[in-house]
Amino acid sequence: MGEAIITRRGGSLKISGQTEIATTFGGTISRNDAVYINNIYVQDTSTKLTNPSTLPAGVAYGVAFSTDGVYMSIAHSTSPFITIYKRSGDIFTKLADPSVLPAGTGKSVAFSTDGVYMSIAHSTSPFITIYKRSGDVFTKLANPSVLPTSTSYGVAFSTDGVYMSVVNSSAPFVTIYKRSGDVFTKLANPSVLPAGDGLGVAFSTDGVYMSVAHVTTPFVTIYKRSGDVFTKLADPSVLPAGFAHGRGVAFSDDGTYMSLAHDLSPFVTIYKRSGDTFTKLANPSVLPAGGGKSITFSADGVYMSVAHNTTPSVTIYKRSGDTFTKLANPSIVPPTQGNGVAFSTDGVYMSVAHWKSPYVTIYKGELTGQKANKSNNLLAEASDIAGYGYAKENGVLGETKKVIKLWG
Repeated sequence: MGEAIITRRGGSLKISGQTEIATTFGGTISRNDAVYINNIYVQDTSTKLTNPSTLPAGVAYGVAFSTDGVYMSIAHSTSPFITIYKRSGDIFTKLADPSVLPAGTGKSVAFSTDGVYMSIAHSTSPFITIYKRSGDVFTKLANPSVLPTSTSYGVAFSTDGVYMSVVNSSAPFVTIYKRSGDVFTKLANPSVLPAGDGLGVAFSTDGVYMSVAHVTTPFVTIYKRSGDVFTKLADPSVLPAGFAHGRGVAFSDDGTYMSLAHDLSPFVTIYKRSGDTFTKLANPSVLPAGGGKSITFSADGVYMSVAHNTTPSVTIYKRSGDTFTKLANPSIVPPTQGNGVAFSTDGVYMSVAHWKSPYVTIYKGELTGQKANKSNNLLAEASDIAGYGYAKENGVLGETKKVIKLWG
């Protein structure tokens, strides 16, 4: 790093090489706050990246990113049942397999928000395998003392990492654990259980709501948490039509929207939450082409993607208010049925887990600008950092304000 030259003119300090820029604020920032500046990507145009040099070993069912975007994991049908990649720029490099592998076909994978824990839902007892990460090494923890009852199809952590829920193919259909340190202890079952096999599960970001996608009407069961008790809410007044197995469920980051991917047309059902009431929105004008298998929102709630069983295998929507509009398909689509889909938290990447080789297709969004975020002075706090500096003005989320850029 070159030597900084600091001069004083008119009572103010100036560092050689500093620049003044106008940029969008990513939150509330006060004058003189340290900020990091990162690039803004949108998924209006998604470009397929080169495949990883080492691919998953079989049919991919689930995909997840760590919150910092450094790690991406794929749950799949053939040993080692989980494949973990580390990202450097746009290159995803397979890490060494954990020394202890899941016992059967990986169906779903999830990271805790802090990136310390990664869990795999799978066939074959113990049906859930939990790893703790140290650097690039994922070490299996002891199994919970009470295990899910059968093949597990979905797993999710609450944002604070305190709760982990697993959905499976026999009663109680959802198993909820509370974490203390590295120990995951099963909680009492909800008094009202999902009506059939659990296939997907999600928490709202605030941890207040948990939804289970399942077979058998109502196809989605929504719980509200108070302490360690999960109480079923009244079903939405409009449910997915017919025998529409719920396959995947997701909340927008602000908890306003909840979407369900399911087997029958319209293949996706979108609800808007007001208090504890979930009201169905009008269907998108263009629907996914086939049965929905998985669903996800971008962290900013602008994009929603559905993995489904008919080409183009993934359908990407852009939200404006309560309207979800289908975007043009990527120029290169996954080669076969999409089983899982996930965005990186920064919205730069979207990955689709699918039925045939290469088993995972990774897309990168289009660079459209930059934004400033309040810094905690950790270089690891954001991916795709374009610079560091300090705010010259006060501002709030979405405002364009002046920043002094010292590096980048």
